Amino acid sequence: MTNVLVVKANDRPATEGISSKMYEVFMETVRKEGKLNVSTYDVFKEDTPYFGQTLFDAFGKSQSGEELTEDESRLLAAKQKAMDAFSAADVIVFVFPLWNLTIPAKLQTFIDYIYASGFTFKYDAEGNLVPLMPDKKILLLNARGGIYSTPEMAPMEMSVNYMRTVFGSLFGMEIVNEVIIEGHNANPDRALEIIEEGMNRVREAAQELSNVYQKQ
Repeated sequence: MTNVLVVKANDRPATEGISSKMYEVFMETVRKEGKLNVSTYDVFKEDTPYFGQTLFDAFGKSQSGEELTEDESRLLAAKQKAMDAFSAADVIVFVFPLWNLTIPAKLQTFIDYIYASGFTFKYDAEGNLVPLMPDKKILLLNARGGIYSTPEMAPMEMSVNYMRTVFGSLFGMEIVNEVIIEGHNANPDRALEIIEEGMNRVREAAQELSNVYQKQ
């Protein structure tokens, strides 16, 4: 059975956060289908200390055999847990909002944990980046209250664009589907219609994922 990891990156309740509602709808649909082995990594509930000098110190001490501090051990354990979850998955579903034109900091931290030479990529003899997990499939579920699909606004959108760049271009993984709900805050008179139409597309994406990967 295909292993699906759902990375949830919004801690707002589903009554307030549209991407949180997308997560609930996706999970309800795949569980009803019952064809996939699904697990969740909630970046706001997991212990995810931010990437920084403490982690680099831990790397150095690990290589030299020095004793780690409690914070260093915590960071290495958090990074390893994220890597293990990502490695075990055949399909990774990211459910995230656009916050201040980009992704939530906790999602960035998860990506920092797996964005590692020797894990998701390596460098060849000429210094070129070579993907190490090109068989993994990616599904992006994103919500943004404004409208960023127009030619004028698209360059400002740095959440979906960033995810496409990291997972599609750099890591060489196939982005099998995207569901983006946008404009519900910009068009309050149509908000319910926009959100419901988007949730229907989430259901369709979950059903399609279940049907395509059920026998793999």
